[in-house]
Amino acid sequence: MRVDEFDFDLPPESIALRPVKPRDAARMLVVRPGQNPLLDDNAVLSLPDLLNPGDALVFNNTKVIPAQLVGFRDREGARAKLGVTLHQKTQTDSWRAFVKPAKKLRPGDVIQFFVEENADSDPLLRARVEEKSAAGDVLLQFDRGAGELDAAIAQVGHIPLPPYIASRRPEDAQDRQDYQTVYAEHKGAVAAPTAGLHFTERLLNALDSRGIQRHFITLHVGAGTFLPVKVDDTNDHQMHEEWGEITSETADALNAVRKRGNKVVAVGTTSLRILESATSEDHVIHPISGSTDIFITPGYRFKAVDGLMTNFHLPKSTLFMLVSAFAGLSEMRRAYEFAISNGYRFYSYGDSSLLFPKGDQ
Repeated sequence: MRVDEFDFDLPPESIALRPVKPRDAARMLVVRPGQNPLLDDNAVLSLPDLLNPGDALVFNNTKVIPAQLVGFRDREGARAKLGVTLHQKTQTDSWRAFVKPAKKLRPGDVIQFFVEENADSDPLLRARVEEKSAAGDVLLQFDRGAGELDAAIAQVGHIPLPPYIASRRPEDAQDRQDYQTVYAEHKGAVAAPTAGLHFTERLLNALDSRGIQRHFITLHVGAGTFLPVKVDDTNDHQMHEEWGEITSETADALNAVRKRGNKVVAVGTTSLRILESATSEDHVIHPISGSTDIFITPGYRFKAVDGLMTNFHLPKSTLFMLVSAFAGLSEMRRAYEFAISNGYRFYSYGDSSLLFPKGDQ
C-alpha cells in the first residue's frame, strides 16, 4: 500500500507534552467497526464496564531505562560531542545504538560518558565502536557488563522522550515517573509501552473486581519505534527488531480465555505484536523468547487478539498502519478526525482508544 494513504494533518496543539493527573483520568475513544454508532466518546476509567467478566487484558511489563546518553569522542586532539540512543541489547556488555552525528564515528573509536557533561573528571563509562551498519546504527562494546553496566547507564543516561516531546521541552525528573508504567518489571525498553501509562492501582483494582484477568508479557520497545517510514510503499519498509517473551503459563492461560469464548485484549501495540508473533495459523498462542520484526498492515489476518487499547499515533507511522489493519483504515480515519476535532490529546502522554476488530478479519 502507498504510505501516503496513512497520512493526516495533526495540529501541534493536539500533542500532549505531559500526561493528565491522575493517569486514569484520560479520555478513551471506543471504536466498534460495523456498529452504529462507530464511535463512543468515553473514559479510561470506564474500561472495566466495557469488558466482560472472564475477558483478559495483556500488559507489557517492560521497564524503560535511561537510554539517551551524551558521549564524547576524542581523535587527533579534537573532541566531538555525540548523542547516543541505545535501542537493542545484544550481549550483557554490548548494545546497538543510534548516534548523531554518526558521520563522526568509525570502527575502533572510543566514546566516553561522564556523569556531568564536559566534566574534567575521568569518564564513568566507555564504549568502543565495533561496527557501523547499513541501517544507520552502530554496535557499541562497553567496558563493563551486566549489573555494573545497568548501574552506569542509570547514572549517565536520560529518559529518551519521543522526538515530538523532546523537541519542545527538556526531559526532567518528573518524566522518570510519568514515562513508566506502574507495573514495569523487566529492564530493557528505550521507549514506554504508552497504552499502559493510563493504569493506576485504582483502575487495576476495578478490573479485578469486575472479574477481568490480567496477564503479562514482555516486549522491550526499541528506539526504532520512533523512526519515520522513509519509503513510498509499505512493501519496501524494513521493520526494526524487538526482543520479547511469552511464558508457557501465560500462553496456556490466554488460550483458555479464547477457548471459552472470552476476549483477549492487548494493552498497547507492543503487546499485540508479540502476541501475534507467537500465534500459529490455528489461532493457538505459543511460548516465545526472542526477537520479532512483525510488520502489520491492512490485509493482515489477526490470530490472537480480540481488542486493542492504544494511544493515538503519528501520521504515516507503522503504528497507525497497525491500528488501521485492526479496525479498518476508513474507520480509523474517521476516529482520528473525531479525536482531533473534539480535543483528544495525542501520542505518548495523550489520551487512549479502545479498538475492536473489523468484521471481515
